[in-house]
Amino acid sequence: MSESVFIDPDRNAWAIFRGLPPGAPIHMLNLVRLRDRADYPEGHEDHGRNLSGLDAYRAYGRTTAHILARVGGRQVWSGRPEVTVTGPQSEAWDLAFIAEYPSTQAFIDMVRDPEYRVFVAHRTAGVADSRLVCMSPQAPGEGFGE
Repeated sequence: MSESVFIDPDRNAWAIFRGLPPGAPIHMLNLVRLRDRADYPEGHEDHGRNLSGLDAYRAYGRTTAHILARVGGRQVWSGRPEVTVTGPQSEAWDLAFIAEYPSTQAFIDMVRDPEYRVFVAHRTAGVADSRLVCMSPQAPGEGFGE
């Protein structure tokens, strides 16, 4: 496992993200490593139910899909990570997908939504580590990196 674990954005990255061009569409690359067992806090209805990290993450997806759609977002790509060919093996991921948002503001609106803030507990309970990379979508060229 990597030395540092990342579940939520840090302040510096969030400030840079908020400073990106406000009206341009974005793609968010999500790389997720799941916990073996979900870690819900005491008082949460799923605490002590012995759910897997995948169960918790799927609950996150189910409960927030309508919020994603409401802000104009959608999942545009999903794949199952098989092996890290180049890079540390500790950076192996369970889930990989790209979500598209019409703007950075749409993403901000989603994460600030009061309903989303309740349901994100499923994500927090299920995720052991993650990466979220904001990208500006562009048409691919003919060669790598173009």
